[in-house]
Amino acid sequence: MNHGPGPPRSDYGYRPQEFHSHVPGDDFSRYGGATSHLPKLEDLDYQTAGPPPPPGAGVPPRTKDEGGGKSAAWYDPRGWSLRTKLIVGFVAIAVIIAVIVGAVEGTKKNRYPDYSPLDYRLVDSYEGESFLEKFDYFSGKDPTDGFVKYVDQQAAQTLNLTHATDSSVVLKVDTSNPSATEGRQSVRLESKASYNEGLFIFDIIHTPHGCGTWPALWLTDPANWPTNGEIDVVETNNKATEGNAVTLHTTDGCDMDVKRKMTGHAQFTTCLNSTNSNSGCGVQAPPSSYGEEMNQKGGGIYALELRKAGIRAWFFPRSSIPSDLQKNNNTKPNPSTWGTALADFPNTSCDIGAHFRNQRIVANIDLCGQLGALPKFYHKMYNCPATCEKFVAHSPEEFEEAYWEFGGFKVYQA
Repeated sequence: MNHGPGPPRSDYGYRPQEFHSHVPGDDFSRYGGATSHLPKLEDLDYQTAGPPPPPGAGVPPRTKDEGGGKSAAWYDPRGWSLRTKLIVGFVAIAVIIAVIVGAVEGTKKNRYPDYSPLDYRLVDSYEGESFLEKFDYFSGKDPTDGFVKYVDQQAAQTLNLTHATDSSVVLKVDTSNPSATEGRQSVRLESKASYNEGLFIFDIIHTPHGCGTWPALWLTDPANWPTNGEIDVVETNNKATEGNAVTLHTTDGCDMDVKRKMTGHAQFTTCLNSTNSNSGCGVQAPPSSYGEEMNQKGGGIYALELRKAGIRAWFFPRSSIPSDLQKNNNTKPNPSTWGTALADFPNTSCDIGAHFRNQRIVANIDLCGQLGALPKFYHKMYNCPATCEKFVAHSPEEFEEAYWEFGGFKVYQA
């Protein structure tokens, strides 16, 4: 989905056909006994010469073009016209080109980047009571047409839409206004720091869900979207029973129809934001990766690796978090020990460094908008009532579960 500025290819040899034209030699066996019928010419030296050669002996047959009136075999190029030779030449060149292109494309589809382990070190930590201090509150008009009013820091604190403790931080949707006819109040945070690469660890305790919601935890350059790309680490809508989708949105030239290693299900493979209704190239995770099912199990950790070789994402339920990601463990994280990623976006047909720059961490809860209000989701998939805007405006009690709770974020770089 598009958040807006502020969204897999032998060696062929060719050997010319060899042609041989049989030329009769001095074989006279077929004339055996013929000399017994010739006059006896003892006094003539001609006797030693044997019988005269048969007509035409020692002369190769002439082609039709040489006036012999006899055509060469169809496969003998010496009998071809100039036009035929040109046609055959062009066909041969086309075949060679097709073979080369096929070999190149086949090789390309089997290429895979080098994800060798990197020596990561911690560069940023977002946790505890200082969590919110490292973010800016976006309070402008929603770029994706949501029925939402993003509030500034002061309003968020007054309405208790954001608060931090030593153990976690909460971001939520207003549940008090009974008639939010101009949009329900919510929050959107954007990290002050930006990143070109790194290993991002997101400890998530609770995920927002419910009719009308469109929450996301993502990375982008709000001021230069889609030029600098967008990475949706966690994004769902409404009741979100289908689970999370990890998605990329880019400008032209980033495709994922290549060899990939992941457990998730690939959706579209073209990441260009303007195709497929701004769907981007997503990878669908199982239902347990989000929403009520995830929350009931204590949440979990999403890890995102952004590097030149590609972008990968993992999800670990609370009961299966790797030891190097456990709290109070000072071991450097090593993705090579985590098993197959949930989502894999290799650099085979996408220059990762060129498409993803100046990425800021964004956490928000949008309402309705270009995705949440789509009938195929709001009505057909999740059977939500009325219209999205009407429901959001007059049902404050329905947003009790519409909140993020984070245990903290960490950013590592090599």
